[in-house]
Amino acid sequence: MKNSSKIKKAALTIQFIMLSLTILGQTTQTDISHLKIQQQTDHIFDSLVNLRRDLHRHPELTEQEERTSKKIAEYLKSLGVEVHTGIGGYGVVGILRTNKKGKRIAWRADIDALASNHPDAVSFPSENEGVRHICGHDVHTTIALGIANVLSRVKEDLSGTVYFIFQPAEENLKGAKAMIGDGLFDIINPEEIYALHIAPMPEGIVTTKANNLYADYRQIEIAFKNKTNKDALIDYIKELLLNLQNVALGGEFWDNRNLLDPNVGLGNPNTIFKDYITVSPNIEIIESDKEFFVKAYLSSEKHNQLDSILSEIKSTIKQSEFAGEFIKIEFHRETALVMNDENLTSLTMSALDRVYNNKQVLPLYGAIPDGRSDDFSFFQKKIPGVYYLLGASDFEKGIISMPHSPNFEVDENSIRTGVKYFSSLIIERLK
Repeated sequence: MKNSSKIKKAALTIQFIMLSLTILGQTTQTDISHLKIQQQTDHIFDSLVNLRRDLHRHPELTEQEERTSKKIAEYLKSLGVEVHTGIGGYGVVGILRTNKKGKRIAWRADIDALASNHPDAVSFPSENEGVRHICGHDVHTTIALGIANVLSRVKEDLSGTVYFIFQPAEENLKGAKAMIGDGLFDIINPEEIYALHIAPMPEGIVTTKANNLYADYRQIEIAFKNKTNKDALIDYIKELLLNLQNVALGGEFWDNRNLLDPNVGLGNPNTIFKDYITVSPNIEIIESDKEFFVKAYLSSEKHNQLDSILSEIKSTIKQSEFAGEFIKIEFHRETALVMNDENLTSLTMSALDRVYNNKQVLPLYGAIPDGRSDDFSFFQKKIPGVYYLLGASDFEKGIISMPHSPNFEVDENSIRTGVKYFSSLIIERLK
């Protein structure tokens, strides 16, 4: 009995040692992969900056991204990545296969530019008159190509498949739907999807949050019978709508610079950009012979609040003296609301913090209130995913990466940060 007990203990000890060595080996292999990512990113960084500047000098408007699409396809082919073109217009898909069973992860980058006649703020200005990359899509595209480059170099360390989606027509919110409608998911079948957008935080910061990053922003339309004396009804509806707003006029909330303020901004758990409802004061009245319509824009930090507000307004009108004139109420126009998967947000934020451990991976609180959106949301309706914000400002140098602003500019080191962080994120999710 004693010998049997010793043999069992010895066997358990050997199993424990083997398990420990296996775990250590996996950890070491993972660390080596991330180290390779960082080294390869540094190695190709200058070439990525040149690539970004080429894209910046040759911006193309929404649905006209012919040159950009060709450039992307050529770069992916040079890496040995499988390439599909002409999806939903000028959309491009790259497929990096490890030929080993594993997860299927997608990364999306938008590729179009905007109309702008403002002078370019950089020394490599746009050569296409009236068109500029003032939203950072040239940087998004470059980062995605950089990720494809470094992951292709460590393919032997990976398992599974990585899809790279280069989406046209983001600025008019048509590109994602067009790619989906043109059979994107007949070509690829990802389990998870990720994306980033340049944001005005300092370079090096990466942030996001579960659910919506941007306010739920919609246009409400209320229809009434058109009667001769309707002034009282119009006054009543305007007051009803404007009273929904719970943010005082003229306060800190309305200054976009406060989005980054350490005391009241989005990085503070007690941010003023939480629990708000806003109503545009520009309420529109449109008349026809038999009907007239009241239109206004509403926004809410909580992604599920406006639907209940719609029901409340309808109930209030039906109990008012104007119930007889009421016809219908509906949301006439909605933004593409990015909705981050709660579980994946938590897992990926933790993974990035664990790998890089440099206090630059920060949680976001509240929601950005100025009506921004991204049709990445249409991919998220098909596949769980997370949308990140990547800082690209250098305030000391006067570089402010506020998308859509006339003096938009980026610290190009954000390319290095984006490639490193999100290549590592994909590696972590492939495990």
